[in-house]
Amino acid sequence: MTASITTTPDYDLLLDLVQRRASVRQLKPDPIPDEYITRVLEVARWAQSGANSQPWEYIVVKDPEIKRALFRTYVEENNDFIYWMEQQRVPELRHPSFQMTADEAVQRQRTRKGWSEAPALIVVLGDGRRQWGTVQGAHTFGREQSHLTDGLANTCTLIHLAAASLGLGTQWVTIHIQEPFKRILGVPDLLTLYLIIPIGYPAVEPMRGVRRPLEELVHYDRYDMSRYMTNEQAIQYLYQLRGKTIGQYRRSYVGDGEGQTPS
Repeated sequence: MTASITTTPDYDLLLDLVQRRASVRQLKPDPIPDEYITRVLEVARWAQSGANSQPWEYIVVKDPEIKRALFRTYVEENNDFIYWMEQQRVPELRHPSFQMTADEAVQRQRTRKGWSEAPALIVVLGDGRRQWGTVQGAHTFGREQSHLTDGLANTCTLIHLAAASLGLGTQWVTIHIQEPFKRILGVPDLLTLYLIIPIGYPAVEPMRGVRRPLEELVHYDRYDMSRYMTNEQAIQYLYQLRGKTIGQYRRSYVGDGEGQTPS
């Protein structure tokens, strides 16, 4: 007989928060209190890291010219890289925000202001020298991974959750080509520029997220091969996923509708 489990208010609050958090790609330009930024970063600095090495640092960007320069660099360097990488897929399996022609992409780049209008950006940096406080084997946790990126992902997750708890929206802006952004911000070459997180009041109502059922994800004692996706099933999954998100991303990036997704 299984004993009954009673949930606690803390658990219920946490579950509600993670279910409500969503990536918001349209933020109001209205200023947010400096205290809110401080509160978000106070939570973020308590993230877990190998040997408590705490490799993160943050740049809070509020200067309009610097925000515009960062976004322009993102469009011209980072987004251009992503666009051409996506061309390696068949059109219908490309990321929804890049299911467009090169001419459409250029036109979008000329007219979008995107997250440069957010009242603040949080740029997350990592100092890889700090991770040497942890066990040597952790420096190559699998291929192309380390405790540095693990720790930075942890602190970024807390930033998103803390912002959501204050009624703020955020977005995860991945940086693939770091050097141009570092030059704008004066970041030393040795540091990693990991992420840009626009933060502000949502311009749209955040959509509650959707996730795969828990019973599809959990195995007991051994891997259940009946749940293993074949290559054909994986392709079908991608087609289904793209079909559900194309409209949301087109609205978010082209600007003809709501700018939030349950990612």
